Amino acid sequence: MTNGNTAENDTAGAVNLITCTINNVEARVPEGSTILEAAKTVGVHIPTLCHLDLHDLKMVNQVGTCRVCMVEAEGRWNLLPSCSTAVTQNMVIHTNTPRAVRSRRIMVELFLSNHPKECLICERNQNCELQSLAAELGVREIRYTGPRFKTHKDSSSYSIVRNAEKCVLCRRCETMCNEVQTVGVYSTVHRGFDTVMGTAFDLPMLDTACTFCGQCVSVCPTAALTETDDSEEVWAAVSNPDIFVIAQTAPAIRVTLGEEFGMPVGTQVTGKMVAALKKMGFDMVLDTDFAADLTVVEEASEFMHRMEHGGRLPILTSCCPAWVKFIEHQFPELLDIPSTCKSPHEMFGAVAKSYLARKLGKDPAKIKVVSVMPCLAKKFEARREELTEEPAGADVDYVLSTRELARMIREAGINFGALRDESFDDVMGESTGAAVIFGTTGGVIEAAVRTAAAWLDPENPSPVIDFKQLRGIDGIREAEVAVAGKTLKIAIAHGLGNARKLLTAIRDGEASYDAIEIMACPMGCVGGGGQPYHGNNMEVLKARMEAIFKEDAEKPLRRSHENGQIKRLYEEFLGEPYGEKAHELLHTHYQKREQI
Repeated sequence: MTNGNTAENDTAGAVNLITCTINNVEARVPEGSTILEAAKTVGVHIPTLCHLDLHDLKMVNQVGTCRVCMVEAEGRWNLLPSCSTAVTQNMVIHTNTPRAVRSRRIMVELFLSNHPKECLICERNQNCELQSLAAELGVREIRYTGPRFKTHKDSSSYSIVRNAEKCVLCRRCETMCNEVQTVGVYSTVHRGFDTVMGTAFDLPMLDTACTFCGQCVSVCPTAALTETDDSEEVWAAVSNPDIFVIAQTAPAIRVTLGEEFGMPVGTQVTGKMVAALKKMGFDMVLDTDFAADLTVVEEASEFMHRMEHGGRLPILTSCCPAWVKFIEHQFPELLDIPSTCKSPHEMFGAVAKSYLARKLGKDPAKIKVVSVMPCLAKKFEARREELTEEPAGADVDYVLSTRELARMIREAGINFGALRDESFDDVMGESTGAAVIFGTTGGVIEAAVRTAAAWLDPENPSPVIDFKQLRGIDGIREAEVAVAGKTLKIAIAHGLGNARKLLTAIRDGEASYDAIEIMACPMGCVGGGGQPYHGNNMEVLKARMEAIFKEDAEKPLRRSHENGQIKRLYEEFLGEPYGEKAHELLHTHYQKREQI
């Protein structure tokens, strides 16, 4: 195991075992293990704050800056940070001595002395690791006084709010952004008391290469990084009788929202979610899955058009706005290979303010579309100029994260668990299993392959629906799919660090594919930056993924082009897939952005 901000956690393959004693219990662990890792093997809990074990990503944030995990070892005068100190043969460790416990408590008191005293109104109240740590260590007063660090709050990005006054310099965000996602936005700047996690030249987040994936928010232990809050604007729209407000919900929300109300991970709460939104006053509640089916039809049509007319391959899925912004900054020379399809919720907004407005007899300018998304990048995406059409305005007006929706449900005094299931409104409410699996890694490309397989040989459409070779949890995976006498070579990546590897190989001519799916977040949208905090626990993400595939299997229709309402949309309004009207409403373009 290497030292530094990140470390290869390769102890699983180690051969040499060493023996140590922790709180009078013998432990045998691979050589190179830290005291913290050894303690876990014998069930000993050591409090931590800066430590973050991204085991499945083979990455550990073990900078040892917080000094909360200090322990005593016999023969050593100094206390040792357990997260970054390797055990040695016959080491005798004590984690709960008065000296070690007092040291931890002092460190937490020092953090609190330089921390805003607004816990009751903080975004992370009751879900803050610093708050929980203070309770665990019995901190009942703050004995230290002195100057407090002051700085401005940065909410420029439309997606992420950065409040450095609440930062404890754990550097988790730096590890996630620089080492896992390879975006490189965060770094410690200044020195001493003025040290802060900042951006290059102290630029506002909007002016950096940040993709707004929100993974930094997911790992932040306090409210130093949070999502922008659009709930007040949404409440104002819902209460305005002159505005017709439509809510749409992404595929991944239905298997995560229940966690916010104490339900088991992976619980499907589609019906309760719809019921809650209707009680909150939305005029219509519709399913983004409808637009996911529409996206498949358009993307599959674009793929086939490229294949038949010598277009640029591979085609890259474009549903994830964080990954789209990543390629705009990091690989502008490849901007001609992503699909030009808008993401599903943006397609939904465009169709809602044109086709649906006409059917309802509503003025598009008085329709507001609210997207409930697992993703913070969707907030920025909704502000992109190319996704705005006059006179209706932006395709999507507001984006709520899963966490924001949960807060609003609680604000409204709704007993979520007691709600009776209700159904999406019928217009633009039908969807297939192919749309549901958009919520997890590999799902978008599998949905597209289901339709492409049927279209490539319409006389003998493939009976295969589950393309399980496209599923899995590896960060980068490849598969070959045989359809209609053709072999399609497909690649899938989740996590922007993995996307970088894949795109570099394509750019340098080291790899060749027909189609690629990329998602910015671990396991796709189920691990999105706006989802209930999951601590990067892969078991949690797997349970969410399994719930997604379970709902897909239970759907009566499982190929997007079989969706009757999608067929009617083309017949009544759009014309041919990938045609002129479809291009006007459902497709977009990308732009080169500076790499700062």
